[in-house]
Amino acid sequence: MTSISSTASRYAWFKAAVFALLTLNTAVFLASGTPSEALDSIAWLTLLVLFELETGYFGRLRQGLPTSVIRAMRMAATAALVLAMIGYVVEKEWLDTLNIGLWCAVVALLELEVRRPEAFMQHRSALAAAAIVLYSGLIALVAAWLWRGEWFDAYDAALWLVAFATLEMDVLSFIAKSRPAT
Repeated sequence: MTSISSTASRYAWFKAAVFALLTLNTAVFLASGTPSEALDSIAWLTLLVLFELETGYFGRLRQGLPTSVIRAMRMAATAALVLAMIGYVVEKEWLDTLNIGLWCAVVALLELEVRRPEAFMQHRSALAAAAIVLYSGLIALVAAWLWRGEWFDAYDAALWLVAFATLEMDVLSFIAKSRPAT
């Protein structure tokens, strides 16, 4: 029992560290990035926190938040992403534009997995293949930023991959707990 408790504790600390680093990255983008980068980072951090509230260790905190507040926050973050993407297009920042598009597709898959698990399971193979393609594209973007010598962008993108891999583990656990016992 102690090893399970110890593993859960290490996992919680790991997630807290990832959240702290993402928050720090957002502060860097706010202080020295373009308005598009700041908006992009704030929006994704908000969406990650909202997913965590629904599926992760902080799920108990969600009970104090009305669904309408969560929905409004999600809509505001989505609007911010659209504005950031428009900004990236205007700035001709194509890697950032592609990054938002790929992440939006990943989030759409996560939303389907959480909100409609039965539909997700019906098309599991195709959706898993789509996820592999999307994550491969995101890994390729990390490599592209490294190749261009944009170290902070590469680090930030790699950290987001770690964050969403962690979120995916929480989603799978959330779905398993949500299913009725057979």
